Amino acid sequence: MTDSQKWLLLIIAVGIGWFIYLLAPILTPFVVGALVAYFGDPIADKLEEWKLSRTGAVVIVFVVMSLILVLVLLLLVPMLENQIGRLVSNLPVYAAWIKKIVIPWVKNALEIEGKLVDVDAIINILKSHWQKAGGVATAVIASLSRSGMAVFAWIMNAVLIPVVAFYMLRDWDLIVAKVRDLLPKRNAPTVIRLSKEVDEVLGAFLRGQFSVMLALGLIYSIGLWLVGLDLALLIGIVAGIISFIPYLGSIVGVGMACIATIFQFHDSWHLVPVLAVFGVGQLLEGMVLTPVLVGERVGLHPVVVIFAVLAGGQLFGFIGVILALPVAAVIMVLLRHVHDIYKESEVYVE
Repeated sequence: MTDSQKWLLLIIAVGIGWFIYLLAPILTPFVVGALVAYFGDPIADKLEEWKLSRTGAVVIVFVVMSLILVLVLLLLVPMLENQIGRLVSNLPVYAAWIKKIVIPWVKNALEIEGKLVDVDAIINILKSHWQKAGGVATAVIASLSRSGMAVFAWIMNAVLIPVVAFYMLRDWDLIVAKVRDLLPKRNAPTVIRLSKEVDEVLGAFLRGQFSVMLALGLIYSIGLWLVGLDLALLIGIVAGIISFIPYLGSIVGVGMACIATIFQFHDSWHLVPVLAVFGVGQLLEGMVLTPVLVGERVGLHPVVVIFAVLAGGQLFGFIGVILALPVAAVIMVLLRHVHDIYKESEVYVE
């Protein structure tokens, strides 16, 4: 590749980034739709192997995904709202514990004089906002009703995302073939090989890690429910969601569950089954879930994931958060390719 070609590629990459930055406010339904199509394409391909047409396979995948989403929303949202309301109502008890135990311990340990934090003011703000909103659904409706443009944008996204997802899923193989035909013949084999590596890394991470998060959320929620913890679903979902960072989900979940257990049961014996739930979850994650669902060749380090998500959000907002992991996977595969070229070059050999 000549220097002029390298500069051209750099200019194209910068132009694409600037283009995304300018169009970020309207790209959400298209990016989300593309991700839905990416998730659904392997299933549609499997259905095609069973002699179904592409359109029929896509309709089945789309209907099943839509039903799952609706069922999850109908089941989880009311339960989560109930548990969040219960948490807010118990905030005065938590505040008393923080003032009597946590704050004095911190002040003594760090030798801080004076008032550390106004816990009562924070609790009052949280309670007033929750009561004013009247629940999750009411809060969403209230926020949307403040602006006609916000309502219009929300409706447009709600309509466009399934439409874009359906057509992209139906034409996914055709789009991939068209892009492949546009590749320069000399570089096509290398680009196709790198694209397959990107798909392997990204697919394994997104599909596998999502499955791990879902499984851990269920394990933690069901386990804590069997223990008798009132906030089992809320704590289990939070721990499952952030479990894409190794050990962080269990650490946060253990902390939340231990505090909730002490306040609910007023003894330390109930901490034993709570810790056992998270211990079983960690064993299953390390020995079964991650090896089976994610695999060993993903290569997206947790620090890379955190940095990519934060950097994408800082540069491009919500669209940047959505695109962060795909871009990180592409960069990682390219760096591996550059590393291999360097190891085979005369500079390294000499």
